[in-house]
Order: sequence, then structure tokens, then C-alpha cells
Amino acid sequence: MFRWLIAAIALGLATSQALAADSVEIHIGYLGHAGVKTTLSLAEQPAENDGIAGAHLAIEDNNTTGKFLNQHFTLEDVRIKPGDDVAKVATDLAGRNDYIITDLPADALLKAADALHDRGTLLLNAGAIDDRLREQDCRTNIVHVAPTRSMLADALGQYLVWKQWKRWLLVVGSHDPDKLYADALRRAATRFGAKIVQERTFEDTGGARRTDSGVTLIQRQMPVFTQQAPAYDVLVAADESQVFANYLPYRTWDPRPVAGSAGLVPTSWDAAHDQWGAVQIQNRFMKLNMRHMTALDMQAWTAARMIGEATARTNSGDRTKVVAFLKGPNFSVAAFKGTRLTLRDWNLQLRQPILLADGRMVVSVSPQEGFLHQVSELDTLGVDRPETKCKLQ
Repeated sequence: MFRWLIAAIALGLATSQALAADSVEIHIGYLGHAGVKTTLSLAEQPAENDGIAGAHLAIEDNNTTGKFLNQHFTLEDVRIKPGDDVAKVATDLAGRNDYIITDLPADALLKAADALHDRGTLLLNAGAIDDRLREQDCRTNIVHVAPTRSMLADALGQYLVWKQWKRWLLVVGSHDPDKLYADALRRAATRFGAKIVQERTFEDTGGARRTDSGVTLIQRQMPVFTQQAPAYDVLVAADESQVFANYLPYRTWDPRPVAGSAGLVPTSWDAAHDQWGAVQIQNRFMKLNMRHMTALDMQAWTAARMIGEATARTNSGDRTKVVAFLKGPNFSVAAFKGTRLTLRDWNLQLRQPILLADGRMVVSVSPQEGFLHQVSELDTLGVDRPETKCKLQ
């Protein structure tokens, strides 16, 4: 009996070692830019691990499932510094990894994608929201996890129209990203029946407001800037550059709500989101990182989980099979948003609900009730199939 027990233990150890030896390794790279973008609010300064922290959490989730499927996931973080050759850095990273999650500006992302086109490396865009990446500049080797500006603007537009706040005063920053967001907001207004009663431009003069007299300066400047406007229901700000929008709430000449880049903000994720099991992932993230989960964190988490889900569903480490399934009609991923998320096959954009948050609570979730679609209500957000300019290549 004793000999049989020893033999059984030895056999179990040998089997475990054999399984471990045969474990399928899935290597994922994370390609971001060095440094973080500062914000107007000191309470909202992004952490150094913004984005990558979400990917690390997803790797843990992937490996929890992977234990049962004999799959093991790893994550390598690489940052592009000023002056670096994006194509070379991406190529080096692709030589060590099967997939790459990216948080790069649009032009840098396109350089990386074109450099890796012939290698078959799939990039998952977790950071860039530019519509052109899904339209005239779309690539077959980029899957877009981050929502587009048009998706964010449509989500906000639907809610404002649902509230019957149809008269908008649009205030636009002077930088290029602000103008792109303004284009998306104009499109949303036309699409859903709102009217922009007037547009104003806030010029970035580079003045510092973080001084002892800053509050007084802003309190005088913003009412003057917003006075004598035609009758409007809501002020909509396009300020991706973080210059002025956060100074608008409670300081406008007329007592009106603020939305867009401040006030009521459309986002893929918010620290206050607590529906559909979101408290579970919020608490786990907080425990690991001692901070709240941001939209970029969640987008990177979703990107890594998409790879894990496709790998598990195919039960294969073959990148060709995994990518084919991920892009196919049977793929979906759960992301604590009340519905399983799927890819638009015409531009490889991830369909997803958009949260509308005020910094303390989630006020609503779009698409809104009553905005219908023949295929998916999620396709009322952003560029739909008949409108697309994308020709995947």
C-alpha cells in the first residue's frame, strides 16, 4: 500500500511537470509613450502606470483561466521616448511578443502598424480615439478597443437630446485635438436633432492660473467669456488639451449645465461605475494599485482580455487561429458594461456602451432609450457601416 501511494505521488508529480513543460506561452507586449499628460485638476493627475496597470490585471485574469487550459500569459512593457524610431521599437517588441497593446498617438500607431504589417502581429489600440484610424487610415492589423471621438460625442448627444437640451453653446479650444472633438460634436448635433446656437473659441494664451490670485482671475474671466450668448440649454466644451473646460462649471454667465470635456463627460470607464459587477473589478484594481481605475486602464484590460478570451475559445496558441476568431462573427468579450462587446467587421472597432459621468457618479449610459438600430443599438454610436470610409488593408 505504501509503495502504491509513493508511486501515485510520483506519477502525479511527473504529470504536473509534463503539463507545465507543455504549457502554451502567449506573450503580449505593451507599447506606450514615456511620461504622462498633465491635467488641470491636481486630483486627476494620471499615474505613471496608467493603462499598463489594467493590462497587468487582465493578465492575472487570463492566467486564472489559462491554468485549466494549459496556457500562460506574459506582459512586457516598453515605452517610446522622444526621438525614438517608433517602427524600430515596435519591430523589436514584436520579435518577442505575439500581440501588442498600444497607447500611442495616431501617427505613431500608424507607423508601428505599417512596420509590422508583413509580420502578422496584431495591434490592439487602447489609447488613440481618432476616427481617421478607423476610417480613411484604417489598417487590418489594428483592432480598436478605445472608443472614437464620434462614439463619445454621439453618446453625449443622445443624452442631451433625450433630456430635451437641444440648444447647445459650443466652446472649442484652439488646439487640433479640440477641433477634432468639436467636429464630432457638430456631427452628433446634426445626427440627433440638436442645434448649435453659437460657437466660441477659447484661445490658449499659455497663461498660468495656478497662482494665489488664480481663483479670482478665473471667476472674473469665465462669466465674461460666456456672456451675451443666444439662449441655450447646455454649454458643450471641446477641450481635449485641458486648457479651460474644467473652469467652466459654476462660472458661466447664465446658470446652465456644462458637458463635453467637463461637467457631464462621456467616457469608456469611470471610477464611480458600479453596475453589472463593476464593483468587483474596481475593488481588485484598487487593492493592487492603491488608486482608482481610469478609462485607459479599462481599455488596456479589455484589450488583454480579448486576447485571453480568443485564446481560450480556440484553445490554441496559434496566432493565426486566434486572430481569425477574434475578428470573426462568434467573438465577444464581457467587460462589466451590461452587454457582451463585439467587433465591427467593417473597421475593427469594438462596440461598447459609453458612460456619462460627472466626476462623482455615473449619470447615464448610452445608447439611450429610443435610439434604435436594425442590427445593434451600439451602432448608433460612432460611424455606422453605410457611412464608413474604411477599406481594410
